[in-house]
Amino acid sequence: MKRTLVVYATREGHTRKVADHVAATMRARNHGVDVIDAAAPPPDLDLARYQLVVLAASIHMGKYEREMIAFAKGHHGELERVPTAFLSVSLAEATVEDETRPQTARTEARKAIKTMIDGFLGQTELRPKWIVPVAGALPYSAYGWVTRLVMRHISKMEGGPTDTSRDYEMTDWVSLDKFVDALVQSLAPAAEGTLREPNA
Repeated sequence: MKRTLVVYATREGHTRKVADHVAATMRARNHGVDVIDAAAPPPDLDLARYQLVVLAASIHMGKYEREMIAFAKGHHGELERVPTAFLSVSLAEATVEDETRPQTARTEARKAIKTMIDGFLGQTELRPKWIVPVAGALPYSAYGWVTRLVMRHISKMEGGPTDTSRDYEMTDWVSLDKFVDALVQSLAPAAEGTLREPNA
């Protein structure tokens, strides 16, 4: 049976945690998964060995990691032939999901995410079957002091947490699990031999 490949790009490590969580959830459902860092893919990587690829990248200052951009460009032809899911990890998605935030702020955050995803897809010419925004984290302890001040200012402007003595994790793991369950279900052969669409 073919396996699933999860590829991540990360700065402070949270997107790797998202990737590992996706893999662990799939393995718990008896599905084979490999996880690799987009910054250091194995030289003999062959995407034709996989029936599904999940790409997880995070947004920093409006841009995705250059390692994921390079991976998507370098494997463009292979990714065209394998069903692919793109997980876009960002603090902006935390704003979208926070029902205590003003509706205007949530709408603007949703527009910003779409703009960044569209930019990534245009730059890489990637055409994923599924696109899933995922709320990220605010790991103040992992930042240098300048970045910490900048992130605190941005968070304050957006109505987010500003206590730099602790870290904040905004990811909705339950919703992510639901999507992964739908992906696993989609891998069951349909009557005509094609993949089923996930319900999420």
